[in-house]
Amino acid sequence: MGTGERNQEAHVSEGTTGATNRAAARPAASADRAADTADRTAASADRAADTADHTAATAPGTPATADRTAAASAPRTLAESLRARSDESLAALLRIRPDLLNPVPSDLTQLATRAGTRASVVRALERLDTFASQTAQVLAVAPEPAPYDAVRALLVGDDGDPAVEAALPGTLAALREQALVWGGDDRLRLVRTARELLAPSPHHPSPTGLGPTVAEATAGMSPGRVQEILQAAGLPATHDPVSAVAALTSLFTDRARMADLLDTAPTEALTVLDRLVWGPPYGEVSADPPPPVRWLRDHGLLLPASARTVVLPREVALHLRAGRAHRTTEPVPPAVAPLREYRPQVVDAAAAGQAFTALTTVEDLLAEWNEGGPAVLRAGGLSVRDLKRTAAALDTSEQIAAFWLELAYAAGLLASDGEADERYAPTPDYDEWLDLPPAERWARLAVAWLTATRTAGLVGEQDAKGRTLSALGPDLDRSPTPEVRHRVLTLLTTLPEATSADPGSLLARLRWEHPARSGPEDLRPRLAQWTLSEAELLGVTGRGALTTHGRTLLAPASGAADREALGLLAAKALAPHLPEPVDHVLLQADLTAVAPGPLRRPLAAMLGVLADIESKGGATVYRFTAGSVRRALDAGQTAADLQAFLTEHSRTPVPQPLSYLIDDVARRHGHLRVGAASAYVRCDDEAMLGEILADKRSQPLRLRRLAPTVLATTAEPAALLDGLRSMGYAPAAESAEGDVLITRADARRTPRRTAPAPVPDGPPRPDETLLDAAVRAIRAGDTAATVVRKEQPEAARGALPRTSSAETLATVQAAAMTGSVVWIGYVNAEGSASQRVIAPVRVEGGFVTAYDHTADEVRTYALHRITGVAELSDDPA
Repeated sequence: MGTGERNQEAHVSEGTTGATNRAAARPAASADRAADTADRTAASADRAADTADHTAATAPGTPATADRTAAASAPRTLAESLRARSDESLAALLRIRPDLLNPVPSDLTQLATRAGTRASVVRALERLDTFASQTAQVLAVAPEPAPYDAVRALLVGDDGDPAVEAALPGTLAALREQALVWGGDDRLRLVRTARELLAPSPHHPSPTGLGPTVAEATAGMSPGRVQEILQAAGLPATHDPVSAVAALTSLFTDRARMADLLDTAPTEALTVLDRLVWGPPYGEVSADPPPPVRWLRDHGLLLPASARTVVLPREVALHLRAGRAHRTTEPVPPAVAPLREYRPQVVDAAAAGQAFTALTTVEDLLAEWNEGGPAVLRAGGLSVRDLKRTAAALDTSEQIAAFWLELAYAAGLLASDGEADERYAPTPDYDEWLDLPPAERWARLAVAWLTATRTAGLVGEQDAKGRTLSALGPDLDRSPTPEVRHRVLTLLTTLPEATSADPGSLLARLRWEHPARSGPEDLRPRLAQWTLSEAELLGVTGRGALTTHGRTLLAPASGAADREALGLLAAKALAPHLPEPVDHVLLQADLTAVAPGPLRRPLAAMLGVLADIESKGGATVYRFTAGSVRRALDAGQTAADLQAFLTEHSRTPVPQPLSYLIDDVARRHGHLRVGAASAYVRCDDEAMLGEILADKRSQPLRLRRLAPTVLATTAEPAALLDGLRSMGYAPAAESAEGDVLITRADARRTPRRTAPAPVPDGPPRPDETLLDAAVRAIRAGDTAATVVRKEQPEAARGALPRTSSAETLATVQAAAMTGSVVWIGYVNAEGSASQRVIAPVRVEGGFVTAYDHTADEVRTYALHRITGVAELSDDPA
């Protein structure tokens, strides 16, 4: 046994001597061969049982012949079970397991084969809830086929459980609908692949903690050893190993006799059983085990799995468990517990305030990058240093800054520009987004967040290769993210209106719904926690409770158009709670302006150029400085324009200090002109140029006089502009023609980009049109594959029909005259061969026009491409 296996097993004795003997030196491969033999024996037993069932069902005079019609209608395979389904049931299967549609199966046999593949079964098992998983696990350890009562007994045990008995019929129906279980209630079968995945084996313990049956555990045991166990258990000897195993199984499944046997067991032996009963059922023993273990082994209560390992048989464990396969059965999902209840108006108002803050934050973020954002890393994404700068600019933490960045990116408002020195910048969609009403802007962000697979919470963590995951990087997509977000918010709708949920109960519910994915590496609990915090930041929830506009977003949507429509409805519900934009400010004598609420877009844009934001809150404070006024002049405004703008939009008179500041900066603005030589400075005032040359602060610019009114430098024009401005001058940039260049804040935009597409978790869900077409195609293909044909030569069975050209023509013409249906083999222009069931209508010009039952439409076939034709049998049986 390997180290991992020993770690999974319970040690049944401590302080063993560790002495070795010939049995202990037996290679570990013997255990593997024994296990393989047990598996082959069990499989042979299953096949023998199937044969016996079929024989018993057909033998005259047996009870099974009492209702031959029911026996004949019972499906023998999964394909037959699918064939008996209605079209609605097949569509439901394809809707639940969309991977079965890629590509569309040719018939029901191929659909059944695909439904039993390992990848598809694993995907289906992962989507089961806890009770459905427990039911499937019970079917994997129950005899095959298992009657309904046997499955129920393994779930409820000897004591019974009304909740389990109430939930079991619906759960079995759901497993049947997903094609994981088939057969009637008297012969329930788990799909073979699922049984192999869930059944216990030495290398793969069962989730139930049960071990192999007595028959499986004794498959490699010598007949003499089996007889010794019978004798120790007080059972009479038998003539063959099969009857001996049956006698031992009968003992272990008899509650009264088993209780009598355990009454004679030493106390220490019962302690050993208690340690193994709920799994793992394997225990490691020494060559000379202690007396309690020896007593259990001699009486067959522990059976050897290898030279140093014993196993607790399934029948013994079930007796000790009072017949239950699981320690705790969970038929009912845990309820989401309420945490606190609010008035709906309070929740909607709080969420609206946060929604407005979200809009402001995204605008501030992209305004910060208006003239070109930080560089893109070579591997993609934002550097840690740039993320810290962005967080400082937004006055928030790096994790929350990463969320806003990812949100803007998912909404298509932010992207890389694709240049040689690639940088991030707003997209043209950002300008269109700014023109929308506030509620619609929020709706676009909310819809993008709800459907995006980008997971901002992973920023700063490391991937499997030890690389740090960066914001806006390529490795942040997680397929389950949209599903978890939608499910968490949907669970909030189960609470009374305006009620927040207890996070612990919410996570417990998610674990019940997806137990197969639970574990230390399961991302779902963290995704749920991030969803709650991000929904609060975005204003989908308020004070932890789902809002009215948040509920609107969760309505079912079949595509992008439906989601956009839901977003507009949510925006309509949010709009009354958002503050109304104002069209004025209050100018103050200390060179500040107070905006008493959110400003209208043109006013906010202009004021953002003319002044710097000093503080935010219920009211935004702007401060006018020489630099901010110069910025407005660089954007093409004049002093008169600025004075008129402030007079129009201020509820208070324009203070004199502000007027002086504007006039003073405007008087000096553009007196110096900077162009590209590399760079030059020209000015009509020679004294001013001399003053600049004499200033020590100009030495880093390396200026030299070319003419009385011109200075030149090797620095770039932008660096020269910044240098002169830092010295207190107000230079203006000019073009090669000598015209003043107007600088606009929104000059840098990326080419038009599409928002990043979410990475789907498996195949997309099919729409009703595709489902209807797929079901009709599968039915038609199955009709062609299973149609009863007239007897063909042995060599032709299973192949395309082969007839001569004259015979083909004669048969098709006769079918057209009599209106009968024939079976043809056809090779198309690409050389692909297929079988068709057609009803010929007309034969002329080398072509046959017929109704094709396989394609469910009228088609025309070239006679020279028909390989042969065969008549269908008149007897449908």
